[in-house]
Amino acid sequence: MTATSAQPQPTESRSRVLRATFRSLAAIEKIGNKLPHPFWLFWILAGVVAVLSAVLAAAGVSAVDPGTHKSVTVQNLLSGSGIKMIIEDADTNFATFPPLATILVVGFGIAVAEASGLFTALLHRMVARVPGKYLTFALSMTAMVAHVAGDAAYVTLIPLGGLIYRAAGRSPVLGCIVAYVSISAGYDASPSLTTTDVLLSSISTAAAQTVDPSYVVTPVANYFFGLASSVLVALVITIVVDKFLVRRPGLEADEPAAKLDDAERKSIDITPQQRRALRVTGLVALGFLAFLVAATAPASSPLRGEGGSIVESPLFTGMSLVLFVFFVLLGWVYGRMTGTFRASRDIIDALVEGTRTYAPILVLFLAISQFLAYFKWTNIGSVLAISGAETLRDLHLNGWVVLVGIAVLITFMNLILTSGSALWALAAPVLVPMLMLIDIEPETTQALYRVADSVTNCVTPMSPNFALAVAFIQQHKKSAGIGTLASFTIPIAAVVWVVWIAFFVAWYLLGIPFGVS
Repeated sequence: MTATSAQPQPTESRSRVLRATFRSLAAIEKIGNKLPHPFWLFWILAGVVAVLSAVLAAAGVSAVDPGTHKSVTVQNLLSGSGIKMIIEDADTNFATFPPLATILVVGFGIAVAEASGLFTALLHRMVARVPGKYLTFALSMTAMVAHVAGDAAYVTLIPLGGLIYRAAGRSPVLGCIVAYVSISAGYDASPSLTTTDVLLSSISTAAAQTVDPSYVVTPVANYFFGLASSVLVALVITIVVDKFLVRRPGLEADEPAAKLDDAERKSIDITPQQRRALRVTGLVALGFLAFLVAATAPASSPLRGEGGSIVESPLFTGMSLVLFVFFVLLGWVYGRMTGTFRASRDIIDALVEGTRTYAPILVLFLAISQFLAYFKWTNIGSVLAISGAETLRDLHLNGWVVLVGIAVLITFMNLILTSGSALWALAAPVLVPMLMLIDIEPETTQALYRVADSVTNCVTPMSPNFALAVAFIQQHKKSAGIGTLASFTIPIAAVVWVVWIAFFVAWYLLGIPFGVS
């Protein structure tokens, strides 16, 4: 046998890599399936904190706060005062949990816009008439805009992607994959503000205030980076798909491509009435933004903060109400013009439906709020942050090296704990103050988290949307399964992770503001 023939063929080597990858995914799925629901997981972690606090308090574990030079000692949660706090402060812990009110207020507004049909029509309009050579980028960029609709983007855009690709004579399987990857891998990249901005900034603020009680992370703290990232991620996905993955076998649908029937064409196109409504709604949106600019222009404006500040002003501290009014206004205008809203009662119905949508989040917040309150009261987070910061100083590592290391950690954690808010609630109380103590701002830490938390969303079978994407793909290719989707999402996620992290590091080293802070 010759040396050449002894070498495995490229296809064999690739098959081995894919098989190893699928085994890893299966292991992750198996481990993840054994984990309890995040609601129970946080109660279990609360129990762990209670036991750990008793052990550390008995050992006299403490650290010296470098800012105040005071000793911070771990408190025993199982002591009399700890148990009293658990019982007496339970309602307060939940009611004052920073993301609770903000996510509900913004979520209500988004629910009205969603019920009016505005988001669905906008997504259809953005990709329905795009030339074939720009189709992948248009679909991917539309997904970035769709993040404002939350998980509803998956239900709307994945099947739409399949139909649009089929209409263009391309594989509908690939269209579904592009839509899914763009929504999930770039989940925290968006050209517009989303509920994620409000949610993460609230958690970041609470974490930062353990070091600086006056520190506020605004919902637009990562806006510049998120806007640029949305274009970057869409471009990367487009290049990987159109230059490489389009040549991959396994994209063939069960039935040869055929012209869309009338019902399918209607599901892509929007009506003239909807087009007019979108134009008017767009003008109203511009008018609303122009009003805010004009209202904050005078130095004496009540929308400005102390000393004429715009960042520390009612406009930013009350961003949740501003977004609520914005989305309700747009939803009402669009709904009235298209007939989906006929009376003011319809808005109330949309708000009630929005409550149902966010009910699972409220249940999760009940557990998270108690866990974080216990964690803060015991001072374990503060001691960990101070000790971690001292260790990083002793290692003399560059800031970007530390950040990349944390990104790797968050990326792997996200494979199992796929809830972005739950993972940040777990990580922020330690990471944010620890990095603040080595002069890395909370806005930077939050931006890094958003990159690491996003990319692996499209590869982990623990995500419920992964199964949803498989189901949509199976409408075009019945033999498709987890392996089919993963074999396409893994290479895209790997490239996006490397490019996006490199982009983050460059942004950080150049000192460009991540947003308005």
